[in-house]
Amino acid sequence: MKYRRLGRTGLEVSELSYGSWVTFGTQLDVDGSKKLIRQAIDAGVNFLDNAEAYAAGMSESLMGVALKSYRREDLVISTKIFWGGAGPNQTGLSRKHLLEGTRNSLKRLQLDYVDLLFCHRPDPNTPIEETVMAMDSLVRSGQTLYWGTSEWSADQIVKAIEFAKDYRAIGPVMEQPQYNFLVRERFEKEYKPVFNKYGYGTTIWSPLASGVLSGKYNKGIPEGSRLARELWIKNIMDENKLMTPEVFAKIDGLATIAKSMDATLSQLAIAWTLKNPNVSTTILGASKPDQLAENLKAADFVDKLDDGVMKQIEGILKNKPA
Repeated sequence: MKYRRLGRTGLEVSELSYGSWVTFGTQLDVDGSKKLIRQAIDAGVNFLDNAEAYAAGMSESLMGVALKSYRREDLVISTKIFWGGAGPNQTGLSRKHLLEGTRNSLKRLQLDYVDLLFCHRPDPNTPIEETVMAMDSLVRSGQTLYWGTSEWSADQIVKAIEFAKDYRAIGPVMEQPQYNFLVRERFEKEYKPVFNKYGYGTTIWSPLASGVLSGKYNKGIPEGSRLARELWIKNIMDENKLMTPEVFAKIDGLATIAKSMDATLSQLAIAWTLKNPNVSTTILGASKPDQLAENLKAADFVDKLDDGVMKQIEGILKNKPA
């Protein structure tokens, strides 16, 4: 396993990491969660991702039990705050919810602190200034070591960074965006000035577009698959036109490239994200040991993505941001 700096920070994260979204508390129980976390850590993964919203907090609770088996200093743990409940002050990025939500997440995780704390989405109802100062308080109090954003626009990120500079507050240092073969406009174009000027780190999610890029949905939705179980995910995929005949044709073309490299389609897709130097770590979300084992081998193919192969990929995707 190779390790990369999280942007310009001094923190090193494994280039492949493991997240609990739509697995812990839904597909995996305590024993299943422990098993996959052990498998990831044994492979060199040091970064584990979570959120207060995942399985309504159960995901954090399961991870908290699993983490008891490891030395805290060896791991980089994150969680994300935004959707904490149904109450009027249990959602969003107000100072109240950020402080209370973080406290509750730490209880579930059975930790004194998390290494990374994300604002899970931008909050149009809370001034960015209030959010920045609340996150500054959380860092200074030792409840998190670094804070960042998730799915914020570049303008919102810059506003938060500049406000923090002006008021000598601790600003955000990383973003958690979606990035894959099919979703790349924001990462490669909109965020480019943020990467260049501020050295913003990234912990990207959904490198396989919720499994679409594994090729398993090209001939329909298999019974028991993620999209069969989670209708809301399928609806999102449909809304973003990520399950169309045109997309499936691209996936077939990419599968040919993967085969020529002796890689699986999933390994090609994950390796392609790691080829981007602005990716600090790619979060894997496997729910089965064999899936995780396959995905963890993706890093072996990064060096095989030379200029010729990358050109072939672009010829199939035809979606490179201008």
